[in-house]
Amino acid sequence: ELVLKVRIQNPNLRENDFIEIELDRQELTYKELLRVSCRELGVSPEHIQKIRKLPNTMLRKDKDVARLQDFQELELVLTVSDKNLLFRVPTLSEQSGYNKKASELTY
Repeated sequence: ELVLKVRIQNPNLRENDFIEIELDRQELTYKELLRVSCRELGVSPEHIQKIRKLPNTMLRKDKDVARLQDFQELELVLTVSDKNLLFRVPTLSEQSGYNKKASELTY
């Protein structure tokens, strides 16, 4: 097995810890890396824009994945619209207990 450290790229989070994933060395493909990473992080593969090997290298193909070594750090970069869906703070009107009519009262 190849052990990699993976997280979702999000500079807005104070704590953005890595998780460790294992890949079978017989199946070191980009598709398998994407599948396992998304499953472990609870993200749909359609929401991934790219996979980055830290600090600054984009993984693009199976040969890139085959060169990875144990405990290398990877980030899943989400599409812009999906970042907002996954990590957005609810607006005031979406928070429980918010009363729209009360907010419109004028004195």
